[in-house]
Amino acid sequence: MLKLSDAFESATSLGIPDKGIPALELVVKVFNINQGKNEGIVKKCKTLAGYSAFVDKVRTYEKECLDREEAIKRAVIYCRDHNILKEFLELNAAEVMNMIITEWKMEDALAVRYEEGREEGREEGREEGREEGREEGREDIARKALTKGISPELIHDITGLDVKIINDLRSR
Repeated sequence: MLKLSDAFESATSLGIPDKGIPALELVVKVFNINQGKNEGIVKKCKTLAGYSAFVDKVRTYEKECLDREEAIKRAVIYCRDHNILKEFLELNAAEVMNMIITEWKMEDALAVRYEEGREEGREEGREEGREEGREEGREDIARKALTKGISPELIHDITGLDVKIINDLRSR
């Protein structure tokens, strides 16, 4: 079972009051219709059986020729020739090919974007670490300057630290 609400952040994390119940919920029961799975359901619906056979052929041809586009073309021809989704494929073969190729390219694009996001996160983390290190370094300089009797205003001019922070360092 898949719930639509699982695909979204919780309302409270978005600053919206949450009473524990989504305003609208969609629950979908998902069935695996790949070849050899849930055959009882597939046998009752010719369209599902055809779709299952089509996807299986795409996968088979993809293993043979390692080129998705060619595998999809061959699967369309095979299914039309063997009366599998024949009318649909005669009317929509180009759309089917574009949709499947686009879907697979989208998966690849999402995988790349995910990795880019991870790298951006790592870089932000490194930058934050450097910032924290610089802040700590400026505070260390300010502490030493305070022990030498240098005024908070002059320390502010040298380090850029806020005078309040410098005065707080004096009391620590």
